[in-house]
Amino acid sequence: MTEITPENPARHTLLDDAQGLAYGGVMAAFGIVMLTHLGFVTGQTAGLAILISYATGWGFGPVFFAVNLPFYWFGYRRLGGIFVLKTFASVALLSGLSMVLPNYVSFATLNPLLGAVLIGFISGSALLALFRHGASLGGVGIMALYLQDKTGFKAGWTQLIFDACVFAIALSLRDLTTVAWSFLGALVLNLVIAMNHRRDRYIA
Repeated sequence: MTEITPENPARHTLLDDAQGLAYGGVMAAFGIVMLTHLGFVTGQTAGLAILISYATGWGFGPVFFAVNLPFYWFGYRRLGGIFVLKTFASVALLSGLSMVLPNYVSFATLNPLLGAVLIGFISGSALLALFRHGASLGGVGIMALYLQDKTGFKAGWTQLIFDACVFAIALSLRDLTTVAWSFLGALVLNLVIAMNHRRDRYIA
């Protein structure tokens, strides 16, 4: 088989990064609009912010922005200042757009099964774009990597435990069927990332 991946691919330019972060932020915000329309939940800090939003009536955007603030220190220690700046910009964009988009996008009909799958695809593609441009949507993943470095406890287990807690709490705020559809959406999202975020296979 012919090798088509260059040994030293060109780095992303500033414009490349800007469009990547913009795409990731916009698509992630659109996914949140769909998710909250259906009353779903998800994992990670987005899931925590959604639970707080459902329980208090506060808007998702400000809550998500605030929830992520403590994690930037872990990101700086583990991944550096550039990563933190890009992540801060991505989180701010998602927070802002999640407040604006509902004024322009609404759904007369959105089937829960189709919605769960689409949310997984859309949110997964958003995260892929952010990952490939050296950013994230903050949160537990950053802390998990930091704890892994300090204690040896696997980052994947930290994230799994956190997500299990989020979905367990969700059962007190949402019915079992809604939580099950939410879990399907989270599963699709993680499959999209697992199958496409491969540095050994993709150039960027």
